[in-house]
Amino acid sequence: MVIETPSETDSQITKAQALRALHHAPQLLSLVNVWDAAAARAIAELTDTQAIATAGHSIAASLGYLDGAVPRDEMLNVVSRIASAVDLPVTADLDDGYGDAGETVRRAVSCGVVGANIEDRLRPLDESASAIRCAVTGGEAEGVPVVVNARTDAFVIDRNRPLDEKVADAITRGRAYRDAGADCVFVPGNFDASVVERLVEGIGVRRVSVIGLPLIPPPAELQELGVARVSYGQFTQRVALGALQDLARSLADGGTLPSGIRNLN
Repeated sequence: MVIETPSETDSQITKAQALRALHHAPQLLSLVNVWDAAAARAIAELTDTQAIATAGHSIAASLGYLDGAVPRDEMLNVVSRIASAVDLPVTADLDDGYGDAGETVRRAVSCGVVGANIEDRLRPLDESASAIRCAVTGGEAEGVPVVVNARTDAFVIDRNRPLDEKVADAITRGRAYRDAGADCVFVPGNFDASVVERLVEGIGVRRVSVIGLPLIPPPAELQELGVARVSYGQFTQRVALGALQDLARSLADGGTLPSGIRNLN
């Protein structure tokens, strides 16, 4: 009797389905963003970790680039190493799709990724919606139902716009991206519960993703408000680098390494 083992594509399909279910479950999906394989493994070892998300800003910083300036091949190389380092579903920040969201997502899926962030940078709505549609078909081209988290920059570009205008823009774009096949709409910005409630009402329950900035409600409240996902972007790397800087300062002042150092790499 021949026992067939699951193919790599079958494994990715299973991971993509699991990631999609996490987005639409009643429980809030909390993602601590990583920037390299060592950080990914450290987070994956925690029992509560259900998926891994990369942070494009953090990967850019680790490679010596400004945010959004990493060449696609270099970004995908890092993403591939992260996906290979863990057994969990990996969703990758792929900036604006590098001018060809379909091909970028197709290549990311071939690297082991099952989810993708694509940002609009407030380009014309039809152009942005087309990019999301292409991202979805890029995953399908590899035989994987990739989970697309479509990001709108309605709150982070031209921040001086009136609040109501930003909310309306985010909702209009979010609905268009959902119609184009996005599973979730990422609306980064520092806003309170009243804005979150409006976004969820306009875009859909368990269809909105936010970043954990100071004014954003705590996770338990986000879950009650119907948010699908919260992530922490480049701030996880900043915390890690801050701890490294504090250690270096302590050592320079005559201190010693702390006890209980964990072997996480």
